[in-house]
Order: sequence, then C-alpha cells, then structure tokens
Amino acid sequence: MAAVKLTKNELKKQKDSLKRFQRYLPTLQLKKQQLQLVIRQVEAEEQELKRKQQALRDKLQHWIAVFGDEIDLEEYVQIDHVETETGNIAGVDVPVFKELNFKDIEWDLLETPLWIDKGIAALKELITFDAEVAVLQRRRKLLQDELRTTSQRVNLFEKVKIPESKENIRRIQIYLGDQQTAAVVRGKMAKAKVVGAS
Repeated sequence: MAAVKLTKNELKKQKDSLKRFQRYLPTLQLKKQQLQLVIRQVEAEEQELKRKQQALRDKLQHWIAVFGDEIDLEEYVQIDHVETETGNIAGVDVPVFKELNFKDIEWDLLETPLWIDKGIAALKELITFDAEVAVLQRRRKLLQDELRTTSQRVNLFEKVKIPESKENIRRIQIYLGDQQTAAVVRGKMAKAKVVGAS
C-alpha cells in the first residue's frame, strides 16, 4: 500500500475515489453477468450446430459409403470467402456469421454421376456448419477474454481498491481527530497559562 498523506485534501480525494469505485462496481458486475450469460448462449448454439452437423453426417454416412469411392467431391466444392458482420455484445465487437460463399466450379454433366448435385449440396452444408462453428468459437474466445478482464476489474475493485480506500479514510480520520484533540488540549493549556500569568 502506498503511503497516504494524512491531510484533509487527501481525505477528500480518498472519499471521492471510494464513491467512484462504488459507483462503477455494479456496472462491472452487471457486465460480468451479461458476458457469462452470453457465453453460455454461444456455447449452447455451438453445441446445437455441432449436433445438426453430426445428424447430417450420420444421415449421409450410408450414401457416402456407396458412392464416396467413385468421385472426390472436394474437387467440386471450394470456399471463396466467409462473410461475417460485426456485432456488439456488452461492449465487445464480435463476429456474426452471415454466409459462406463458394467458388463456382462447372463440371461436365455427361461425365459425372447423377448424384453429384446432391453430394455437392450436402458437402456445402457440412462446410457451412464448420464455418458457423468457427465463427462462434472466435466469438466465444473474444467474450471469454473480455470476461476475464472484467472479472479482474471486479476483483480489483472489490478486494483491493474499495477496502484500501476505506482503510485510508479511516487512518486519515483518526489522525485528523487526534490532531484536532491535540489542538484543543494545546489551546486549553495556552489559555490556562494566559489566565495563570495575569
């Protein structure tokens, strides 16, 4: 703890700091709660997407087993770019998945099997799930980083700054009270000397 001046000005400064800490603390606590809630929602959304993706994979598993060796669908599906927007959650800029764009690849309809259209559509859907999950994971990481920072600030205020300010105020008030008592005693002694001298 830094040395504190035992003056009235320092007492006012410490009281102002205490008021400021006590005013900001509820806001930080609310932000912490909001971040925790949103992180749980993002995790639930991520799990739901993974569940849907796995259900699609399971549904296509027998189909892939039959037709998968004939042709490599990845030649026909290439990602162009992922479009995201920026959203704001509790003061944190986070990515929001918008859409996944694929390159237009043409294939010879006479040379490829009839099922290739369905296979490409299914693969695009699976890849889209992957992209959405990746964006959600980035969002969750950003929110968790902000939650860590906010939790550190809440702990700093609750466990360090507010108790420190209260202790400084108590010490200054005791010192100023002792000084005031000493001044009264000195005044009475001086008055007694003046009265005794006359």
